[in-house]
Amino acid sequence: MEVGGQAVIEGVMMRNKEKYAVAVRLPNGKIKIRKEKSSNFPKWFNVFFLRGMVGLGYALYDGVRALVWSSNQSLGKEEKLSTKEIIGTLGMSFLSAIVLFVGLPFFAARWLHSDGLWFNVFDGLFRAGLFLGYLLLISRMKDVRTLFQYHGAEHKTIYCHENKKELTVDNVRGFSRFHPRCGTSFLFLILILSIVTFSFLSGPLWVKLGGRILLLPVISGAGYELIKLSGRYGGNPFVKAVTAPGLWLQRLTTKEPTDRQIEVGIASLKAVLK
Repeated sequence: MEVGGQAVIEGVMMRNKEKYAVAVRLPNGKIKIRKEKSSNFPKWFNVFFLRGMVGLGYALYDGVRALVWSSNQSLGKEEKLSTKEIIGTLGMSFLSAIVLFVGLPFFAARWLHSDGLWFNVFDGLFRAGLFLGYLLLISRMKDVRTLFQYHGAEHKTIYCHENKKELTVDNVRGFSRFHPRCGTSFLFLILILSIVTFSFLSGPLWVKLGGRILLLPVISGAGYELIKLSGRYGGNPFVKAVTAPGLWLQRLTTKEPTDRQIEVGIASLKAVLK
């Protein structure tokens, strides 16, 4: 059964269709694990393209729950964050991302060239530049670097499992931290697909800007299907060419983990596989 995951605060979350598990390293050095049933959409949504848009919402919901729990393990009892507070923060982050990666490039491109081919070129270039600049900036932060190390531990552990090797620190250490089904690769595909799709939008200002926001779920569904294909046909030359930039980008969003961080990734995956 296919397993995915994400890095959380001082830990790793692993997830399949049945359940997910979060493992975190506590301040006292011990590993604490929480297991929950995965959120799955009704079967009638499990059709090509539509499953991507709907499935991402459910995966995000489980990701928020894992993030809330991991955050609370690292904070004192009086500082625990509620699910409502975390969801509110993520909601504001989503709106900020729309402004930064959709609104700002759009109006900057319109200021330089109001319409036509050059408008689309500038819009795409500004969006790509902001995305790369943002990743470069946050990757220099100490806490984010630790998160990226757990991200690397997650990838290495999943690779070890997919190659049917025993889940030990030594075995996991030998695998790559770059994985084609990573969220970073997904975001890069969304970026490329959005540049191509938005170039076909024409009309007044509100149509172009509104279309860029409303089409994001559709583009996400297409990106989801491409990511699934990359995992299934990773040896295909065309698939390799499509996923190569996303794998390169993981040099920013993943870092080599320590043995202690790998132990957390292994603990999380084993809890899901039991």
